Formats: sequence, C-alpha cells, structure tokens
Amino acid sequence: MTLEIYDTTLRDGSQQEGISLTVGDKLRIAALLDELGVDYVEGGWPGANPKDDEFFKRACKELDLSTATLTAFGSTRRPRSKVAIDPQLRSLLDAETEVVCIVGKAWDYHVLEALRADLDEGVRMVAESIEYLKAHDRRVFFDAEHFFDGYASNPDFALAVLRAASEAGAERLVLCDTNGGRLPSDVVRTLTAVQETIPAAELGVHFHNDAGCAVASSIAAVEAGVRQVQGCINGYGERTGNADFSTLLPDLSIKMGIDVLGSKSLTRLSSIAHHVAEVVNISLAPHHPYVGSSAFTHKAGLHTSALARRPDAYEHTDPATVGNRTRMVVSELAGKASILSKAEELGLEVDDDFARRIIERIKELEHEGYHFEAADGSFELLVREMAGWEQSFFKLESFRVFTERRAHEEVVAEATIKVVVNGERVVSTGEGVGPVHALDQALKDALRGTYPAVADLHLTDYRVRVLDSKDSTGARVRVLVETADHETAWGTIGVHENVIEASWKAITEGLIVGLLRHTAG
Repeated sequence: MTLEIYDTTLRDGSQQEGISLTVGDKLRIAALLDELGVDYVEGGWPGANPKDDEFFKRACKELDLSTATLTAFGSTRRPRSKVAIDPQLRSLLDAETEVVCIVGKAWDYHVLEALRADLDEGVRMVAESIEYLKAHDRRVFFDAEHFFDGYASNPDFALAVLRAASEAGAERLVLCDTNGGRLPSDVVRTLTAVQETIPAAELGVHFHNDAGCAVASSIAAVEAGVRQVQGCINGYGERTGNADFSTLLPDLSIKMGIDVLGSKSLTRLSSIAHHVAEVVNISLAPHHPYVGSSAFTHKAGLHTSALARRPDAYEHTDPATVGNRTRMVVSELAGKASILSKAEELGLEVDDDFARRIIERIKELEHEGYHFEAADGSFELLVREMAGWEQSFFKLESFRVFTERRAHEEVVAEATIKVVVNGERVVSTGEGVGPVHALDQALKDALRGTYPAVADLHLTDYRVRVLDSKDSTGARVRVLVETADHETAWGTIGVHENVIEASWKAITEGLIVGLLRHTAG
C-alpha cells in the first residue's frame, strides 16, 4: 500500500503568525510542492475569504500539476441546517477540485459547547455532508478534528463519527491531534483501537507540534499502518506549527525506506525548502534538520579530523541525498583538519605547520570577539595575510561620517572617504539611509572607475552584537556583514569599540573578497 503525502502549507501552514501569502505566493508554492512530488496540495478554504476564492479560480487555469492533486478544504454543514443550502458546501463544489477534504467535530466537548448541538446531530452533520459531496462526484477525505482528545473523552462518540464518515463514502479518515498535545505512545494506542473497530477504513493522521512530537507521532502512525500523513513544508502552522515535511519526508525515505517522493525529488528538498522560505519571507533556521545550512556543518576539531578520513563518521546520512552539503566552519575549537579542509574549500594551499599557526591566531582573535564560523571571507583574508599577502586594491587615507536630520523627520547619512587607488588619490562622497550604507556607497564610488566589478557586489546582510553589555555604550561590538554577487555570498567580520570602525572593517573585507574572486575569474 502506497503512503500518501498530503501537504497543507497553503491552508494550515499559512495560519502561522507572521505569514501572509498573496494569491501569487500560493500559486508559486503549489508549483514547488508539485515539483517536490507530494500527492495532495491543499489549496485553501474556498468561501472563507476572497483570496482563496481567487486562488482556486486561477489554479484551474495557471497550475499544471504533474504529481499532486489540488484539494479544497472546508467544513461540514452547519448545525440544524440542510446540505443543499449550506454555503460552505456550495463553495467547495464551486472550487471544482477533484478532491475535497472536510473537517468535522470528533470531540463531544466541542459539539456540545462550541456548536451547541446534541451528539446525534454532530454525527448527522458529518454523514450528510459527505454524502452530498459524493453525490456531486467529489472524492472526499474527512479530517476528524480533535480526534485524539475526543477519543480520550468519549470513545463511543469519536468512533461513531468515524463510522458515519466511512459509511457515507469518505476515502480517508484522518485522525487529527488539533491541540498538538498527544505523545506517540498515546497515538499508537488510539490508532490500534480504531483499526480494530473499523478495520476496512483507510486512515490518515494530522499532527500539530505543540508538544514537540508532530514528526515522531507521524512516524509512529506510519509504522502502525496509516495510509496518509498530513503536514507542512518547513513545519509551518498555527502556534508551534504542523508536522514538518522537511524533516518527516527524509525520515520516511532514508530511515524507513518508504519511497514517498522518489530519489530525484528528495535531492531537491533543500532547495525547495529554502525557496518556499523565501516566498513566505521567514528565513529557514540554519539548524533545521536535513535542509538547514548548518545541518551538515562541522566545527569541532575532532569531528572534522574524522570526516577528512571517513565522510560518514559524524554525519547520519549523505547530505547530497536531500540536496544539502557538508561544510566546515573555523573557530577556536578547530583542529588542523578543520583548517586544511576549509583552506582546500577556498582554494588555498596550507601545510601542517602553517595550519597550527592559523589555529593559534584564530584562538587569539576569537578571544577578542571575532567569530570566524560566520565569516568565511574574513578567514580567507586572514590566511592570505598570514602567508604574506597584502591587498593592493586600495589604501585608506581617511573617512568621515555624519548624520543629518532634515525637515519632516528625514534622516540622511553622508560619508566622505579618501583612498589611494592604483597610485592615485581619490576623494568620494556617498549618501545612505545610515552611516554604514553611506560608507559602502562612498567606497564603491571611489573604486568603480578602476574596478567595475564592484557594481556586482551587494551588501545583503548586516548584523551588530554588543559583546560586553556591562560597558554600556562603550562596549566592544561585533559586526557581521554578508556580501553577495550574482553567484554566491560570503561573510566578513569587524570588532571594535566603535561601531563605525567595526562596520568599516567588515564591509571593506567583503568588497576585497569579492574583488579577489572577480579578479581570479
């Protein structure tokens, strides 16, 4: 029996705080999920808002799904109403999807208190709604809301709801841990009871992560024999999120040998996870399992030394299987192997003795507040400079920065810089929204005539951290900068009591690394 992957990112996932998707965003994510290879993409709740209505209208014309089946989500009819006049059921039909998934109450507490209906009416709402949709040629999945809590409260009613859904023609009975508080052991006990009571039913599961168990409970449910698992890419969802498909899918594929996506699709998991993160405008946590930028990153000297000999020594799986890669970062914890591996990655030649000297220098600098694991560009320059190299792109004579508050609360920063470029003294001025932006603009303007490549270098991230807050405004600060061109990005760092000086060091090193790479190319 094939395990089905049902993605609800566009509906349940979009309920996460901080996520607001446009119709265009939803169409892009649906296409990415289809590319990943999921079986069902839940597009939203037609009739709930104009955005979802527009999505389903456009999806019919604009989406060309090759692996996924688009699904519309809704609820059962209202209490004490008729299915033929229920606006929610009509909206589900108007969405014109082959499959619809409807949610109904499986916890007696919600029927009695939230719906103000009796339990028999709760069962009829489920059965009649499914029968109506089936009569209009729709395939129907049934989400039994709060099922695990409902079963614990009143197992007879929870099971009666499932029987009614099954007899009415629902293809999947999806047991939902809507509050997200159940443990895997409890999930398995309840699943076993349902399987014994309704043996012909094809079950699915839908877990929230409030107890941190959504992925573990999904795995336990699969081991117990369910047909379908629901979840969201990157674990998006209300409160603490839904079962995280970026973790669950490789767990199923790599650890359990269930070919839920196909090996080629699995290798696209990291890029798709990051692409979706860009669309929702929430950076993917670097420590995210499998797909995070730090998921296969090594810092400790013992680890990197072992990895140099055996790649599988400190990695639970080959990162390439999920489209990720092994990275080495350099810090005061680094051993010789770390330095040699990182230098090789950067194309630098380093022998054992030189590697030891680099390690000692890194330890000294990190004691002062540097942080080279986030600044590969600064590490590259450090190694070059310790080997006797000096950058010849420019020489600073001086810079000056001031900030002016103008009328209507407009604040503008201006920087004047004096540098020697190719033997000539250049004076340049730049304006920006802040002093660092102004400095960056002034330096690029000074270099542009001699080094046109600076036009392709962009400051893409800027972060400041106070290293010793007890010194108040006189504390030493660390500035981390990310610079990028059209192909890649690199980090550089500056540390000083003056935030402008620390920023200057970080942004200039970023430009120097960029010019080095363009010159080498």
